[in-house]
Amino acid sequence: MTYSVIETERDGSVLLVRLNRPERLNAYNLEMYDDLLRVYDEADADDGVRVVVVTGNGRAFCAGADLEKAGATFARDPGDEPHRDSGGMLNLRTYEFSKPVIAAINGPAVGVGATMTLPMDIRLAVDTVKMGFVFARRGIVADGCASWFLPRVVGISKALEWTMSGRVFGAAEALEAGLVRSLHPADELLPAAMELAREIAENTSAISVTMNRQLMWRMLGADHPMAAHEVESRALGVIGGTPDAKEGVESFLEKRPARYPGKVPADLPDFYPWWPDRQFRALP
Repeated sequence: MTYSVIETERDGSVLLVRLNRPERLNAYNLEMYDDLLRVYDEADADDGVRVVVVTGNGRAFCAGADLEKAGATFARDPGDEPHRDSGGMLNLRTYEFSKPVIAAINGPAVGVGATMTLPMDIRLAVDTVKMGFVFARRGIVADGCASWFLPRVVGISKALEWTMSGRVFGAAEALEAGLVRSLHPADELLPAAMELAREIAENTSAISVTMNRQLMWRMLGADHPMAAHEVESRALGVIGGTPDAKEGVESFLEKRPARYPGKVPADLPDFYPWWPDRQFRALP
């Protein structure tokens, strides 16, 4: 597929996505938003894609929103339709995605460049990375549904510290807070991310991974563990009789690598998705 400001390549069942505006430090714009939506839509429909890895070309992951309009960057005409944050729409799409997404943060990731990684499932970073939720230093509020995602990733106190101060912080702080899973020298970052992606893709049931991904994310907002018990019980009752479950047990007992036949999306259970679609409602 051809895209405007990203590049993609396949490594077996892993799809590598590179943000590709290196001359602008991969600054986020509407073309990048459109391209990433297309990638997620196409990868969701392709049962050959098991895992997506996202990184940046050049020396940055994403330096935030493109500020080419200077002080008018975030201005909106009061007569326009109710505004929707494109970073938020992108992250809602990532949240709905059926397959694991790994961020390989190869350089500076600030503003939307940081928030776009929050609904990704695992984040690895270069050991010199600089990150920041800098919105308060630009006179705006956080984007990308960050007020929902960030406290769930690092806790409310650290999320408030970072968003209220707007300061840029380094790799050690990102690791200590749990924002990133691990730090790597620049030349080892992408190999580590791809190795993790292949570990998932080559050793697990695609159906199990999809179900577990959505169970974990959805239950973050549940009001009682009974919500998890209800969905897990239904899933176990349905999936327990599938060829994937049979293969998982038999391969374990026979001490051999599993060969799971199930595909995503083709073989997901009939009740997936089990959650109602949430519609946008503009506030007055």
